[in-house]
Amino acid sequence: MRIGSVEFEKRDRLAVLTLDEPTKLNAISPALCQGLSEGLALVDGDPDIRVGVITGRGDKAFCAGADIGSFPESPEQARDFIARVLPVLEAPERCRKPLIAAVNGIAFGGGFEIAIACDFIVASDQAKFGVPEIQLGLLPGFALLRLHQIVGRPRAKELSMLGEPISAAQAVELGIALRAVPHANLMEDALAFAEKLAAKPRMALQMAKSFYNRGLGGDDMRYAVDAFPFLFQTDDVKEGVDAFRSKRRPQFK
Repeated sequence: MRIGSVEFEKRDRLAVLTLDEPTKLNAISPALCQGLSEGLALVDGDPDIRVGVITGRGDKAFCAGADIGSFPESPEQARDFIARVLPVLEAPERCRKPLIAAVNGIAFGGGFEIAIACDFIVASDQAKFGVPEIQLGLLPGFALLRLHQIVGRPRAKELSMLGEPISAAQAVELGIALRAVPHANLMEDALAFAEKLAAKPRMALQMAKSFYNRGLGGDDMRYAVDAFPFLFQTDDVKEGVDAFRSKRRPQFK
């Protein structure tokens, strides 16, 4: 079943959600947001589904993040954009069922954020992770609230201030990914792990997720929605976005 730009497949006790815009590197679009939100609502509401797996179509990308071609150009548009996208990025946290991100390629920006909002990341050995927003004169929204809780403050600052990608092996070392597996074995490994989880007591699994995720959201999310648009008033953002679209190195002032 296709929902927006997400392929939804129910496999007995499991659900597989495939981000399906490979020609755009599965970049975040309104159709992808719709598919992910509605697909996770189906996972949450179906008593037969115990565990969900999120992956990307193709060998290149899990999700490349925001589509820069349709990026907001004013603080007002930016606030609308982040208010619309942040609930999608945090949707895996709100889902009561355990979720595994099977990261098959690049997971940058919003794609990285979707992955870390899941309970577990199983990565292809070809995967790359990163929050490159600084290259546009911006900062990540959701990752800014979560990354330091996973890797610690100094490494979170390094990742978000430099914006440089890391490999699957580095992601495992930092505790971002659970493990890295050969690319050809990614879905087999992720589904086998999902089946192991699905065999555990359903209520205990859901309570464990609820316990570990307690305290997430709230004021932090509201702060991100309010603070993010101010960056769009700077000349650096205009330069960063224009440089990206022109495929040149930005000259920040």
